Amino acid sequence: MKLCVLFPGIGYHCEKPLLYYSAKLARSKGYDVIPLKFSGFDNTTKGNEEKMSRAADHALALASEQLSVIDFSQYEKVVFIGKSIGTIACLAYRETSGINASCILLTPLEATFESLSHRCTAFHGTSDPWADTEAIRKLCRKHLVPLNEYNGANHSLETGDTFTDIQTVLDVTEKIDALL
Repeated sequence: MKLCVLFPGIGYHCEKPLLYYSAKLARSKGYDVIPLKFSGFDNTTKGNEEKMSRAADHALALASEQLSVIDFSQYEKVVFIGKSIGTIACLAYRETSGINASCILLTPLEATFESLSHRCTAFHGTSDPWADTEAIRKLCRKHLVPLNEYNGANHSLETGDTFTDIQTVLDVTEKIDALL
């Protein structure tokens, strides 16, 4: 049996394109899929390290609560897919729980790399206002995390051009397919 857990972002829930298609793909490949639900965040966290830290702790607490009933030992393969603040929560949860999961990091934040980041792959937009591109590049190199970049894309990996955005979702989904 295989399991895929989706760790959403502050405003990016599991029904938005990157997580929606990741879940759909995982199900098609025989994974059980658990889309976590996050709520109760302060919407003024951007740019404030203290608020970001509290938001990350809150996301980890929500994930821990929702996953407390899961028997991970029944799964031979576990994949965590995190988006934004969810990338921090998925790596922290993996570290604190000892789950042997690979992780897909959709638009990670710099704080994501405060946890062990082995067996991870990252996706980043070069116009992401939540994460400095050069800092993400350096952190990925330092931690040996393969990085997929999308030129001119924001924190949702969108550029504003519909066809470019659809192509990006396709590219991300194809890369996730290979990782699953």
